[in-house]
Amino acid sequence: MKIVCIGGGPAGLYFGLLMKLQNPDNEIVVVERNRPYDTFGWGVVFSDATMENLCEADPVSAATIGDAFNRWDDIEIHFKNRAIRSGGHGFIGIGRKRLLNILQARCEEVGVQLVFEEYVQDDEAIARQYGADLVIASDGINSLARTKYQQTFRPDIDQRRCRFVWLGTKKVFDAFNFIFVPTEHGWFQAHAYRFEDGLSTFIVETPEETWEAAGIGNMSQEEGIAYCEKLFAPYLDGNPLISNATHLRGSAIWIRFPRVICEKWVHWTTQADGKQVPVVLMGDAAHTAHFSIGSGTKLALEDAIELARCLKTVDGSLEARLAHYEAVRSVEVLKIQNAARNSTEWFENVERYAGLEPEQFAYSLLTRSQRISHENLRVRDRDWLEGYESWLAAQAGASSTDEAVPPMLTPYRIRDVELKNRIVVSPTAMYSCIDGVPGDFHVVHLGSRALGGAGLVMVEMTAVSPEARTTPGCPGLWNDEQVAAFARIVKFVHDSTSARIGIQLGHAGRRASTQLGWDRMDHPLEAGNWPVISASALPYLAGVSHVPRAMTREDMDRVRDAFAVAARRADAAGFDWLELQAGHGYLLSCFISPLTNQRDDEYGGSLENRMAFPLEVLRAVREAWPQGKPISVRISASDWVEGGISGDDAVQIGRLFKAAGADMIDCSSGEVTPRQKPVYGRMYQTPFADRVRNEADVPTIAVGAITEADHVNSIIASGRADLCALSRPHLADPAWVLRESAKLGYRRVEWPRQYLFAKEQMERAFQRAPS
Repeated sequence: MKIVCIGGGPAGLYFGLLMKLQNPDNEIVVVERNRPYDTFGWGVVFSDATMENLCEADPVSAATIGDAFNRWDDIEIHFKNRAIRSGGHGFIGIGRKRLLNILQARCEEVGVQLVFEEYVQDDEAIARQYGADLVIASDGINSLARTKYQQTFRPDIDQRRCRFVWLGTKKVFDAFNFIFVPTEHGWFQAHAYRFEDGLSTFIVETPEETWEAAGIGNMSQEEGIAYCEKLFAPYLDGNPLISNATHLRGSAIWIRFPRVICEKWVHWTTQADGKQVPVVLMGDAAHTAHFSIGSGTKLALEDAIELARCLKTVDGSLEARLAHYEAVRSVEVLKIQNAARNSTEWFENVERYAGLEPEQFAYSLLTRSQRISHENLRVRDRDWLEGYESWLAAQAGASSTDEAVPPMLTPYRIRDVELKNRIVVSPTAMYSCIDGVPGDFHVVHLGSRALGGAGLVMVEMTAVSPEARTTPGCPGLWNDEQVAAFARIVKFVHDSTSARIGIQLGHAGRRASTQLGWDRMDHPLEAGNWPVISASALPYLAGVSHVPRAMTREDMDRVRDAFAVAARRADAAGFDWLELQAGHGYLLSCFISPLTNQRDDEYGGSLENRMAFPLEVLRAVREAWPQGKPISVRISASDWVEGGISGDDAVQIGRLFKAAGADMIDCSSGEVTPRQKPVYGRMYQTPFADRVRNEADVPTIAVGAITEADHVNSIIASGRADLCALSRPHLADPAWVLRESAKLGYRRVEWPRQYLFAKEQMERAFQRAPS
């Protein structure tokens, strides 16, 4: 093949090298705009895993790169005048210029033609010049090829909200350092690490608004660097900060990171002679990943490795091989970009976590991308993690033991109620009541989950009146028979377990009078429907659902009072905890969301107006419910529809509910409209709980695709939520807490006396199981 690589960065050079090694008859040209052996930038970081890939692809260059690397295992975090160090992270640093020089020399050694000081503005012309069969557009973050063929590539470029400057210093750091410094304008942070003898990279980053408030935008390059030197002086030991971007003027060295995602990576051009030549994006031209996870160069090199592999091993035409490359590689890149997005957002919102103690702040930073979990930290640095677990347990008031307590098993106290652990059996509709009365099924269902070790067991949404039910099979709390039935369940839980039990009160609103969940969910009953009300006269399923009647003030009074009466009945039944259902498109949720509230009175319009009635209901419930017992409120923190409730709104909703008497916000999302387009994934709703907890300063419950103890431990330990509610895992395994504790090897978890005979056998089985 004849191949032209536009751009002599890591992607273009490494791909050219691999293709020449694959077949010496391949004619490879790499065209670079800069001078020979000239490059900009400071150090880049790899993980040990990336180095393994390089060793497999080309052992010769990998050996040279390995000899030039600086290696370290530790991360040191400086926050609030504390330095916290964790080990086992396996980093490798090398100067960008040194890396490219090694690759350039290796390319020349095997016969790759390097052309310098040529700025390629026309990919078709360069393809004709060299008779190319394949053009690699490895022309960087501002790729001309990507722009030229944007209708094919369909790039999505998001300029992130922090400004950063890439500097160097002769201060040598012996770990990867994250340094956080508060100023009157906001937080600045530095990412600092050694990349060669006597030199370290020193990236300074801060939110755009902080950068502007500090006046850096009006400073010269020298003044801006001096500002950073003064800010980070305690960590530089008298060494200056250095810029090698002297070709830029003023504050131009401070940039915002552009996150690049391309829908397609291959474009086919037609030469004058009719020859079809593909242009393939690679490296930063195709995608970017924020420097806080150090993966830009890694992605570029692994792009080159994968494309070379596909061209060699995938059967079929060139078109088929390129399509395979795009399909396989785009999935792998998306995984890294998702982690990078999490990391980026963490650093953009340092203020959100500024209230955490240094120990928890450090844990939050280490797990920010969600690629590093609680148990992964144990593998990396067991002593550090167990020390942190002991600190966290002490903060939670756990009894002192010689064994670290997993975060999910630490106690939690709110008002007069103490939960033995952080696990909640999420309220999940069972559709198994008759006239709102729970029977034997609910005794067994809820009782078995309490026996299974959860700290709090929640009853599904329970209607405050007959017409408030979603389906005829839903529970209610509007009469004494229902109170007695629930009292039987509560008594069993209290007499037989140490779990607490709570109930979620709600009104289905426009989602009322529908079929059981295993029939045609959200479709009206075939017979016996009852009247439906909502904030506005908008059906849930257009053309299918009942059109609700928009509520009058009299309706609001009646519903508010029904909630208060139901709360008193819940107390009479003995419940420990009450939750108000204000999410998922039910009645209170329909007042909150602008998609479902189109009123033109004082209950519509602004968020404050839309919150008025739900807050009124909460205040009435708080007055009716004992002061020693907590109230949580479940919200849909995102409608997953443009123009609906967003994460920013959720923070304000949390503040307003807290001010009205809520003790905790249960942060779910969606179901407000069937037009929703959620972005699913493990723990996908936890970021909502994180934001509400740490920005609205109110405790939260995290929900959604939390399936493992490792998930719960990571969420609780990082301060992203205070409790975790699990639904499906508990449906599949009532003893989920006991089983997961045994998996962890933690034996001091409480088992029902009747089941103790099985405890040791389960623990031994997990101990013998291969890791």
